[in-house]
Amino acid sequence: MSALQELARSRTKAKAAAKKLDVAALKKLIESLTIALQAEEKRLKDKAEREKQNKIKKINQLLAESGLSVADLQKAPAGRGRRKTRTRRRVTKRRKVPPKYRLVVAGVEHLWSGRGRAPRVFADHFAAGNSRESVEIPKD
Repeated sequence: MSALQELARSRTKAKAAAKKLDVAALKKLIESLTIALQAEEKRLKDKAEREKQNKIKKINQLLAESGLSVADLQKAPAGRGRRKTRTRRRVTKRRKVPPKYRLVVAGVEHLWSGRGRAPRVFADHFAAGNSRESVEIPKD
């Protein structure tokens, strides 16, 4: 590993090395490193652009060999793609069922539609020997 790489990896070592230089030399070093950084960034950008152009050439060659055009690809039907692993269930709103039974206990009115498990108040009422007809709401 070069000395420059070592300085780049360790902030402490870079500070120690910078203390050994005077301000003018440190500024010149920073300027040189900035120029080197810009050159390296330009080189990498150019390399990426060349790779992109090579890929475009390959794709155009494949299209020419197969007899297709870009327009053919644009009007081609979309594939099925990946299937979703989780699907959402459609939640339907259920209409409210009007109460069929009414029971007043200690001044509190309890209503029940008659569907599902009976509420505890109604279950206790029926367990005491009362009938469902005794708490049924009369139909108008």
